[in-house]
Parts: sequence; C-alpha cells; structure tokens
Amino acid sequence: MLAAPVLTAAAELVPAAEARAQTPSSDTPSPQIPSPEITELVDLNDVMTAAALPTSGLITVEVNPDGTVSFALPRAEVGQGITTSTAMLIAEELTVPLDRVRVTLADARPELLFNQLTGGSNTTFSTYTPIRVAAAVARGRLLRAAATAWGTDVTELVLKDGTVTGPGGRRVGIGALSEKAASVRTRQVSVDLKPRDEFTVIGTPHNRVDALAAVTGRKTFTMDLAVPDALPTMVCRPPTINGKVGSVSNAAEVRTMPGVTDVAVVSTGVAVRAATFGQCIDAVRALRVSWKPGSAEGKSDESVLRTLRAAELPLGPPPLTPSVEGTFTFHFRSNSALEPNCAIADVRPDRAEVWSCLKAPIVAKEAIAAKLGLPLGAVTVHVTEGGGSFGRRLFFDAALEAVEISRKIRKPVKLMWHRADDSRQGRTHPMATSRVRIAYLGDTVLSYRQRHTGVATDLSHGLGEIFTALAAKLPVGDIGFSETFFQLSQSMPYDFGVNSRLLSETDKSFNTGSMRNVYSPDVTCARELLVDRLAARMDKDPYRFRHDFLRDDRARAVLDKVAEAGRWGRTMPPGTAQGIAFHSEYHSVNAVLVEIDCRPETVDRPIRDGVGGPRVTKAVIAVDVGLAVNPRGLEAQMMGCLMDGIALTLTSSLHLRDGYFLEASWDNYFYTRQWNTPPELDIIVMPPTTGKPGGAGELGVAASMAAVACAYGRATGTMPTSFPINHGTLSFEPKPTVPPVPASPADGLDHVR
Repeated sequence: MLAAPVLTAAAELVPAAEARAQTPSSDTPSPQIPSPEITELVDLNDVMTAAALPTSGLITVEVNPDGTVSFALPRAEVGQGITTSTAMLIAEELTVPLDRVRVTLADARPELLFNQLTGGSNTTFSTYTPIRVAAAVARGRLLRAAATAWGTDVTELVLKDGTVTGPGGRRVGIGALSEKAASVRTRQVSVDLKPRDEFTVIGTPHNRVDALAAVTGRKTFTMDLAVPDALPTMVCRPPTINGKVGSVSNAAEVRTMPGVTDVAVVSTGVAVRAATFGQCIDAVRALRVSWKPGSAEGKSDESVLRTLRAAELPLGPPPLTPSVEGTFTFHFRSNSALEPNCAIADVRPDRAEVWSCLKAPIVAKEAIAAKLGLPLGAVTVHVTEGGGSFGRRLFFDAALEAVEISRKIRKPVKLMWHRADDSRQGRTHPMATSRVRIAYLGDTVLSYRQRHTGVATDLSHGLGEIFTALAAKLPVGDIGFSETFFQLSQSMPYDFGVNSRLLSETDKSFNTGSMRNVYSPDVTCARELLVDRLAARMDKDPYRFRHDFLRDDRARAVLDKVAEAGRWGRTMPPGTAQGIAFHSEYHSVNAVLVEIDCRPETVDRPIRDGVGGPRVTKAVIAVDVGLAVNPRGLEAQMMGCLMDGIALTLTSSLHLRDGYFLEASWDNYFYTRQWNTPPELDIIVMPPTTGKPGGAGELGVAASMAAVACAYGRATGTMPTSFPINHGTLSFEPKPTVPPVPASPADGLDHVR
C-alpha cells in the first residue's frame, strides 16, 4: 500500500521460489538424458525476469474515484497486444470489468532498473505475478474499507464486477471506496492470489482493448501528437550506409522553398524542417550535397559472404561415423516496421522533452541526457504506442536524431524517416551463415554441432539501462554479450547426444538490430533442414523421426497435434509437399506444418514488379505457452509469426551493392503479401500445461521459417541452402540513391489491381 489520496497498490518482492526459473515437471528432462540444456536451467527470459524483480514494487495499480482502474505499463505496445493482456490480469485479480481498466504506457523511469525493456517475449512472463499482486492488494484494501464503513467482517463481503456487496444487499462501487481505501503512509500487506480454477478472465479469448481505436483511426501514434510548434522534419541522407556530409552547395536556395523553415547539417545528413512533409520531401530532393564515404563503402552481398566465410569457427575434425552436413546462407533482411521511424523533440537550453515509441526508454533517456549535457531529471521521455517493431524499436535512432536537430535549430521538430531511409539506412537483420554437422550410427544420433556466423548484431540497448548498454558496445564486451544472448536463447530440443552451438560475429559496418526472434529463425531453419536430411538417411519419416528424438512430452504433444490436424503424410500432387518443424524457446513450445506448391504454374505466375515463386497453401500451428493469458491474442501472434517465416524463407531480403541496399521501400521489399499467404490456416492453442505464461511474441517465427524450408526441399527434391530462395532474382528497377528519396507518387490509381 502506497501513501496516496486514492487507493494505490504495488507489488512487493515475491518469494524466492517465484524468482527461480520455472521448470515444471512436464518440461523437465527425463532421467536418461545425461545433461540438461542450459536453457532448461536458466534462459534469457529468466535472466530478464530476475533482473526486473527488485523494482517490481515500483509498478502500481491505482483505483480512481470514477470506478476505473489505471496502470502505467513500463513496456512498449507495438501491436503485440500487451495492453490487452495486462488489462486482463488486473481485471481478473481485482474482479472489475475489463472495459474499466485503463492501461497506458509509462514514461522513461530510470528507477525501474532492468524493468522497462520490451523484448525477448518477456512482458507477460515477467509482469504476470507483480501486476496480479498489486491488483490483489487493491482488492483486499477495498474490501476492508467497505467492511469498516459497514461495520461488518471482510469475509461477509464479495467484490464482483467492480462492486462490493455485503449483508442486507448493501452495495458500493469501488470508485466510492477509492479514497476510503487509500493509505496515509506506505505499508506492507500480504495477499493471496486468485487460484487458477477461479479464473474467469485469464485464459478466455478477448478482443484487443485498442482494436476499435486502431481500425477507426483514433489510436494515437507519435505522428498524431500535436506538440506546439513541432513542424514536420526529414533528413537528406547519404547514398551509402552511414556516409557523412562533405558540403551543401545550395542550402540557402532550399531555405527559400515553399514552407521550408530550416536547413541544418547534422551527423546523419542534412535536416529540413517545413510546414508539411510533402514540402520536406521536395526540399530533401532539391538539396545538392557532396558526401564522404560510408562505413560499408564498396561492399556487396558477395564481399560480405567472403568475410563471413573467413570468420567461421571450425566444426572440428570429421567424425569417424556417418554424418550429414550442410552450410546455409541467410541474406540481409529489413527491420522496417509498418510505422516509419519517427520522434518528436523539443530541446531547450535547460531541458528536453521527447516523444517516441521506445522499447528501451531508460537507455534513450540516459543517452539523450549525456548527448545534451543535461541532468537526467531535465530530460523527459514519453513512450508512445507504435505501429510494429520487429526489434526496430529497441533502438532510439530517430529520438536521438530529433534531439540533435532540435538543439541545432532551436525549435521543436516532428521527425519522420522516409521509407527509403528505413530500407537503406535503418536497422537490418544481419547477413549470416550457419554450418551444421550431425553424426550418427545406426538409429542413434551421436553428436550435433552448429557454427553460426553473422555480421555483428547490435545489442547496444543492453538489458534496458545504461550499464549493460555500454558493456555491449565495448570491443570485448560486445562479443561476450552477443555470445551470452545466443547461448541463453538457443536450445537443443532433440536427444542428439553431445551437442554444441557457437556464435561468431564480424564486420560492424552495418546498422543491425535484434529482428524478431533474433538468432533463432536462421539457427532453427538450418537445424531442421538437416534433421529432414538425417531422417531420409535413416529411412525414417520426418515427423516420426522428430517425435522419437524430442526430449519431453510438451514438445511431442504439439508435434503430434499439427501432424494430426494437418493430415501429415497425405498423398499430394508432384511439385507439392508438406513440411514440419519444431521450436522451443522461453518455456514455450510450438510446431508448424505447412503445405507448399512449387509447380511451374504457381512459381511462374505473373506478379507486378515482384517474384511469384512457390506459395504456401496451408499451415497448421500448435502452440503451448504454459498458460495463455489471452488465447485470441496468442493466435494473432502466431499468425504474424507465420507470415514472418514465409517471408524469411521465400521472399524477403535486402540486396547489398556498392555500399548500399537496392531496396527503397516496401514496394520492392517483399514481405509476405496477400498473394503468398495460405488460404488454409489453423492455429491450435494447447490446454494449459504449467501455472504461468511462457514467452509467445517471437516463438512462432523460427518453426514457421523452418517448416516452409523443409516443405520446399521435399517438393523440389533439393534442400535449399540460401535464403530467401528468390534472393538471386532482382525483380525491380532500383531507385536512385541521389536524391535519396523517390518523388511522392502522383499516379496511385494507375496501380490499383
């Protein structure tokens, strides 16, 4: 109980047992397995949860006089539905209607050390108990306040639907009790959480609390905010990655263009502020800039691949027994989200205020304060809702850039990146190779070795605060941080004897980031393709082979479910096939079965300015996250994961040439389109198997990518080794890099199909 004029409750530290990694009996390795996986003892999600635990008491639930309940969530909502699941936790424990819970996003709060990072599918996993405890404290206090007012015992009262009912039919709403239940001093109270068999909200499918606002255009994103005098601002960017301004020959001329108020050279290019974004685009295109070389000058897909090959760690001497081996290449992919990278900044001599969708707002606040030379308390960072992330919002490039521009021109700015900026200068998923070798003898798998090599993944957001963020930037610290991240997020679900996975990273000249599921899609895809090859070598069915080697019952259950629901093994026409794959992560498991059509009439179908290629015609997903807070939200997450997986296998990549990416917008970056989505989709949420939620947000990407790859290999008779499979076909005419952004389209109706 916190001292406040209305009822405000927080979660004190949970007992030590709650802080330990969750290892339910159904997920525990059987005794015959000689050594458990590291991730079965502790994984990245456990580390993030344990780090957040000490500040959980600073997260509060507040009951308002109007009968609503407020909660400022210290995470970022980017469309994954965490405001809905959070509201459900509060509604369940406080027994109030869901539509009376108001979940907003908290500003950057440095005191929430390690507890304001959105990533690693960790939000519901780490906040499940603290939020419920805070709501339960509020529930108990409301009942005591009513009991005191009526002179009755608490045991005679019932709180339901936001109303307390007592003897004689007396009733009072929680709003009327909010001041009576408040405390004049902070004090500790104990609570009992509602048992699972009494849940009426948690585990029940619910629509998104923000769905109506989203589809009617009333949802507020950064660019919707009306900050006084914050005018549209864009940046003229270099033709190559991270190039620098040499000189600007016509800055004075551009300042006289209609609507333009300011032109200024900044570290990332030339900033233009104008009355409208259209005028910004015109000004950016009119600028004549000489540029200095960028960090990736002259590099191409081929040169980066040679660098990766040279950095690959050895697999060791060839085994004395039979083995299967494969080498796989994964090209650069874009982290661009639906909402362009954007931020609003108002920098004054003695203070600064910033608005942006940020998954690591504490690091952003600390970095902005350091950049401006201001005390931390003089910088306010507001976290806005975002239209997608894919890991992109872990970085605050736009916020830092907006701050620099605002300070330079001494005016507020509303900065928005162009689509071309996001594709060519934004964060990318690193190009990587993965080498796998599996040794076997008879029906026994003796060893599994995987060596994953990639362009360095920027993890400089750390664990959400400045100390680990700085450590992740150090010449040695970054290697250790990446390897730790890799080992704590990867696991071996099969009983494959002695196994090892090692990461090697090289080449820091690119702007990279933790794209959704980070290392797992590439690592799992390579593994599952070799599992298919090994099954064929042993003359076993791919599904039965996986079933026999999986290490636990939960894993086998999801695999069996997709095989049954997807009618695994059914007869299919030549050129089509099924694929099946499995992935486990963050105390959750899932399996995916897909059917793919690789027949010529499908592959060669005409697509305007695009590559048709194979089409996934059916997908079945089975997912077990332990306890699904909102099954409907989980289904939506899995649907998105499937679309990611299809894209990563078949269509989505960036082409690097002469130090820049050829793609300049989504019209030539081929994320999964309507013409490539499966007409048949079945998502099966398994019954609860543990007492708590596991990670869900990223879980389905890896298995989806792998299943599509395996299906493609079976349909064509050739195991794919380079992804996406259509990377070698450039289906569009690249837009020029000077000017850096294309002209605004004026003929849109000509392209409606």
